[in-house]
Amino acid sequence: MCLLTLRLMVNKIRWQAHIVCLVVLGIVVFCSGCTEPTKVVEEEFQSSPQRRPEVEVQTLEIGAVAPDFRLPGVDGKWYTLDDFADAKVLVVVFTANHCPTAQAYEERIKAVVRDYSEKGVQVVAISSNSPLALLYEECGYTDLGDTFEDMKIRARDHEFNFPYLYDGDTQETALRYGPVATPHAFVFDGERRLRYTGRIDASEKPGTANAEDLRAALDAVLEDREVAAPVTKAFGCSIKWSWKADWRERVDREWAQQPITLETIDADGVRRLMENESDKLRLINVWATWCGPCVVEFPELVVIHRMYKGRPFELVTVSSDSPEQEGEVLKFLQQHQAAVRNYLFDSEDQYALVDAIDPDWSGALPYTVLVEPGGKVVYRHEGLIDPLVLKRTIVDHPMIGRYY
Repeated sequence: MCLLTLRLMVNKIRWQAHIVCLVVLGIVVFCSGCTEPTKVVEEEFQSSPQRRPEVEVQTLEIGAVAPDFRLPGVDGKWYTLDDFADAKVLVVVFTANHCPTAQAYEERIKAVVRDYSEKGVQVVAISSNSPLALLYEECGYTDLGDTFEDMKIRARDHEFNFPYLYDGDTQETALRYGPVATPHAFVFDGERRLRYTGRIDASEKPGTANAEDLRAALDAVLEDREVAAPVTKAFGCSIKWSWKADWRERVDREWAQQPITLETIDADGVRRLMENESDKLRLINVWATWCGPCVVEFPELVVIHRMYKGRPFELVTVSSDSPEQEGEVLKFLQQHQAAVRNYLFDSEDQYALVDAIDPDWSGALPYTVLVEPGGKVVYRHEGLIDPLVLKRTIVDHPMIGRYY
């Protein structure tokens, strides 16, 4: 009797186990049918410029097949050559943020896109300059460098109507194509054979040309004709290959060795600074070693001086520290490599300094003004500067400008 009961109990347990398995299987099948397909999410690009040894760079020859690439765009997408497979003609333009020649051609490139996109032409711009190799002193015609973040700002503010891709970390794409300057255009036909390489047109200054060389090449390729002049020279800024970082390091060392001076100045001397009898655009910054915002923004002011010192521009600093703190002020200036005109106000009467600088100044530090020759103030700001706003104010002033 006990054996029979035990068998019945075992069979009952087996049936219950079968039922549980079927229920679980049904749930799995049901849920698998409801689950959305797994989406492939591309990784977010994080720039990390690499330094590579110098190599010989060869420009693609006419008839060569377009080298493939995989590059991040300022729109957050990754691009390869296949993304433009539907285009009848592909134009690859190597360009740069900092270069005055490249900036001069941006509107013409946008016009080409507007005029030729419906004809099956795709324009792609690539910045291949290594941020490691770009000198501050090479940025006298711009408000931006050549970093990926700077590219995003440039594309947004100037409403680029074409993909803008970054190659500055490895420069592998530039090494395959071989641009010699920015801008440098490469035109490929439907089979992605190179049909034209070189300049966009023969006149850099905006308003004097309309991308005639590039347009002639596009018309010829679209009409299945030979390009009359398939190779032209590309005038512009040299590519900032990462191996040129040695040169930047040398320039930085030379700057760090410049003598740092500090002179005292009275209220009358400050007024003369504001009158600006020089032939330069003068940026005056009033600061103090005990002022937190002053200390934070000071390195940016030194960078701005290095960017524009080759143009009709100068930075002058005026410390409002006590005259007894001259040693501390000089030490701070040395630490920040401020090889500019530096002054220490010679009085404890700070209100005399305020009145001498600008009657419209409330007295809050830091205070920054941009003064034209003759004394006209074209920029004034209390508190931390926005470096980009200040750079744009400087470079867009008629005395400076973005083009040669």
